[in-house]
Amino acid sequence: MDTCEVKGHAVPAALLGELVDCAPLLADPPALRARFAEHGHVFLRGVLDRDAVAAARREVFERLHAVGEVASPPDAGIFTGASRRAELEPDRGRFWRSVSTGARLRAVSHAGPIAQVMDAVFGEAARPQDYIFLRAGPRGRATDLHFDYPFFTRAHDRVCTVWTPLGDVPVSDGPLVVVEGSHRYRDLIDPMIGHDISANPERRAAFGTDAIEFARSRGTRLLTADFAAGDVIVFGMYLAHGSLDNRSPIDRVRLSCDVRWQPASLPIDERYFGEDPPGTTGAGYAELNGAKPLTQDWHVR
Repeated sequence: MDTCEVKGHAVPAALLGELVDCAPLLADPPALRARFAEHGHVFLRGVLDRDAVAAARREVFERLHAVGEVASPPDAGIFTGASRRAELEPDRGRFWRSVSTGARLRAVSHAGPIAQVMDAVFGEAARPQDYIFLRAGPRGRATDLHFDYPFFTRAHDRVCTVWTPLGDVPVSDGPLVVVEGSHRYRDLIDPMIGHDISANPERRAAFGTDAIEFARSRGTRLLTADFAAGDVIVFGMYLAHGSLDNRSPIDRVRLSCDVRWQPASLPIDERYFGEDPPGTTGAGYAELNGAKPLTQDWHVR
């Protein structure tokens, strides 16, 4: 891997590790589930159809091209540094919902091979939340370390996140990073139990320290990879994760999505299901960073 950065600082080699491809374990689902239980995640290379991922990428970037945020050709995902989204699409939530429900995107994120993967991960029939977190991150953007537990466990904690790069995402473009072994940090997990971010928004989910300092303080590593179209990583609600800095030398926008899956037999959290889900706060797709023009700074959730 190339040099990885967090908040403008290179991740020391001693604190950096590469994700292990677990795709061969799909032929042995019990071994796959044992790996997940031991490590809190499984990284699966090449399990999605690359052509389908490319079609989803094109669909999204064509919409961003139409509002002036992505240059021609849209597939390349090069940020223009400008935006006409506020002028052309004043209803942010409606616009981002329309982008997030594109047929080609949903064919990758909610159906096809990923459904079979998640059946294997749970050992039973799985279903995805309808609500999707579609993320388009220009150069300079990153997501701080956090757990997903406070967002998605109102009904139960048998929920997994599937993070999917929509195209190749090398480490220079700021892909996902997970904290090795963090699903066993009971000193952080136990006080979090029962915390619902929408019921207590003043209590932030993001950690108060950056990923490098956190890994150093815990004597652990940050795990990532040069992701390729077709790869996914699946992790549970108790695994600390965030992203590296996007420092693309050509101003390429990092495009990815994450969707929560659960056993189909279990109760659902109504906030994330339906044709127009209300989402975490009730604002629907308007609450997401993706709903903001690419020229506008994110808040770190």
